[in-house]
Amino acid sequence: MAKYRLVLLRHGEGAWTKENRFCSWVDQKLSSDGIKEARSCGKHLKALGFQFDLVFTSVLSRSIQTAWLILEEMGQEWVPIQSSWRLNERHYGALIGLNRAEMALNHGEEQVKIWRRSYDVTPPPISESHPYYAEIYNDRRYKCSDVSQENLPKAESLKDVLDRLLPYWNEKIVPELKSGKMILISAHGNSSRALLKHVEGISDEDIINVTLPTGVPILLELDENLHPLGPHQFLGDQEAIQAAIKKVEDQGKVKSAEK
Repeated sequence: MAKYRLVLLRHGEGAWTKENRFCSWVDQKLSSDGIKEARSCGKHLKALGFQFDLVFTSVLSRSIQTAWLILEEMGQEWVPIQSSWRLNERHYGALIGLNRAEMALNHGEEQVKIWRRSYDVTPPPISESHPYYAEIYNDRRYKCSDVSQENLPKAESLKDVLDRLLPYWNEKIVPELKSGKMILISAHGNSSRALLKHVEGISDEDIINVTLPTGVPILLELDENLHPLGPHQFLGDQEAIQAAIKKVEDQGKVKSAEK
């Protein structure tokens, strides 16, 4: 019997996800399909009887918008939401804005997979000449963060994401879990992967093969020591979920016509 239960998900499809670009810290709203994914997620969680007490999101709009739509579909709009940059997507540095399939064509699919999925490989850092540098670092939301703007990352490996996420998990989320609250975390592909790695003890080598589709809730059932009682569970139509996972994996491959 689970002592604690937690639902984690990657936000619905974003505008740049649809364009197969590294979005990272550039703020994007959900695409029309992403809105549908978030609403569908909310409907499914409602049908399963979930009742949330608290929601955690990143400070990026696609994460927050997904949480809003889920709560609206569940009739739980009143549930408090807390947001932190520590749940942000991985900072992809100089790769931000680039098309993944084009990168695979230019650098090879294996290199793109390493940049996207490996644990401790960091992409080239973003520079002040990057077209999205000013948009990110002049954004008012980071003036409210718990670190100075000068100390915000310029590029991150998944290990770096876990390092900045763990204090928030241990100091903010875990106490709420242990108080008995049912929690939803509406995060991103890599912040969710980092959290799964920590909670489930996934090895540095195996995490490269963990892929999360957009808008699919993940149930974690934990014992009194916050150890998993089993592997994480994707909630929903399993055939459709596997197709969605393959779609994400194929983003980093050269398009057939270009091979």
